[in-house]
Amino acid sequence: MLLSHIFIGITVLISLYATSNPQFLAKCMMHPYSVQHKGEYYRFVSSGFVHNGHVHLLFNMMTMYFFAPTLEIVFFRNQFGNLQGLLYFFLLYVGGIIVSDIPTFFKHKNTIHYQSLGASGGVAAIIFSMIFYDPLIKIYLYFAIPIPGFILGIVYIIYSYFYSKGSDDNINHSAHLYGALFGILFSAVVRPMAILEFFEQLSTWRLF
Repeated sequence: MLLSHIFIGITVLISLYATSNPQFLAKCMMHPYSVQHKGEYYRFVSSGFVHNGHVHLLFNMMTMYFFAPTLEIVFFRNQFGNLQGLLYFFLLYVGGIIVSDIPTFFKHKNTIHYQSLGASGGVAAIIFSMIFYDPLIKIYLYFAIPIPGFILGIVYIIYSYFYSKGSDDNINHSAHLYGALFGILFSAVVRPMAILEFFEQLSTWRLF
């Protein structure tokens, strides 16, 4: 079984349990004030395994399902070997969840009412690692419209930036930005030659 499938299964189970247990959900959410004043650092990880309802959960896990297995097998296990590739994939996903919450923590560490949740940082790291390794990959918008990965990535970042400015749904939309950046940087560090390959692939792209 793939690690990506295990992540999906664990996230679904925890998220569904949390929706019926408000106290458990509250303990898992990213609450910067509790991290700062109570030392509850586990929230950097636990917040990535709970979601704001079934739609939020379904969107993140469907995205994981379509991107993560290919990334795990082709660009990690095949490139680095099974064990090392498995470790890199783990660090990419969990690291994306943690790192994407760090700016939010510093911004809201003294804001008692602020809290957020969702696997968006880890999912964004997965998406942009995939785009970094294969920028011309065809991503089908609404399962019908093929769009090169790097173009969809640009649109994704712009959307996330503006949506993070006015949202109050407890979803950490800014995590998309920082998760995406982490995904690119992590992928470049573990495989530096991919930087040159990225630009070589882009140079072959033609609009028509």
